Amino acid sequence: MDAGRSAISSARPAFSVGGQARAALDSGLLRLAVSDSVTGLAGCEAEFGNWGATQGRNLGHLWFDLQVLDFGQTFVVKLGDDTLFDGRIVAIEGRFPAMAPPTVVVRADDKLQDLRMTRRTRRFESISDADLVQRVAQDHGLQADVNLSGPTWPLLVQANESDLAFLRRRMLVADADLLLADGKLTARPRGQRRQPAPRLTHGARLHQFSVSADLAHQRTEVCCAGWDVANKDAASGSATSAAIASEAGRGDSGPAVLQRALGERKEQLGHRVPFDAAAARHEAESHLKLVARRFLRGRGEADAEPQLRAGGAVELQGLGPLFDGRYGITDVLHRFDAAKGLRTEFGVERAWIGRP
Repeated sequence: MDAGRSAISSARPAFSVGGQARAALDSGLLRLAVSDSVTGLAGCEAEFGNWGATQGRNLGHLWFDLQVLDFGQTFVVKLGDDTLFDGRIVAIEGRFPAMAPPTVVVRADDKLQDLRMTRRTRRFESISDADLVQRVAQDHGLQADVNLSGPTWPLLVQANESDLAFLRRRMLVADADLLLADGKLTARPRGQRRQPAPRLTHGARLHQFSVSADLAHQRTEVCCAGWDVANKDAASGSATSAAIASEAGRGDSGPAVLQRALGERKEQLGHRVPFDAAAARHEAESHLKLVARRFLRGRGEADAEPQLRAGGAVELQGLGPLFDGRYGITDVLHRFDAAKGLRTEFGVERAWIGRP
């Protein structure tokens, strides 16, 4: 077993609805999928048995009275002391299979749902991406935990976009992850993904894993150009493998491998409007880092692990010198069903490959 992990863990998740524990849901669970990714919002789909003795002791549907499972109710899924999901019910589905009892399916989204359902057109003047996250969090009554550097932009426009889509787009420029953690809207540089990283070993808690190192979308240099209105001059900046060198770990980055294997491959960014040379360099670096981190991409399945979170990190072992090491987590899916029990599926990415 991996170091630091208890030999005893919960075999089934537990549910609370409207702030109250619901043991009948725990025992009636048939299927569960809790998903999260760095490009969307966290969601949960849970299916429960829906036939049995009701409070009047008559046989009937257990969960169609809207007394427990109702739209807008808080819906929390826990595994032991760890919270797998915390959100609100947005959909209720009845299923009536042939030759089997009926079931009810509940779907819930986390609080980023508020941002996804708020669409606006507006402009922001003289604002940084850090201040922008603070502003949108304030609009939705959320606390913000922001640690971002970067330029103050003369003008940012949200053009018929949801607040969530707008922030996701800005975080690509800021090279940051946008997360909802402990009830706070959190923005952190991708190069500083959360510590400590859970450790999974192939053949132990890591059941299966596949990973590919692919040069197809790597670049040795990214250039960005615009117009400096204040100085009435061209504004340009570029980024090379040096921008990702600090994340190269114990190996070679995608841009460095590309240079060695195939030679120079440059990319010129279009549809960007940097207002000076520093902003152009910032945009070039964020784009190069984005594609460089996709040099290694993998998917795995492990024992149930609540500490695997989108926007976090994981340490993988038992994969050999090329693929051992730390990865950033792009998406997570916690699953439960009668056939395989509880497990965690996840996607990862990394900017470097190890050396033989």
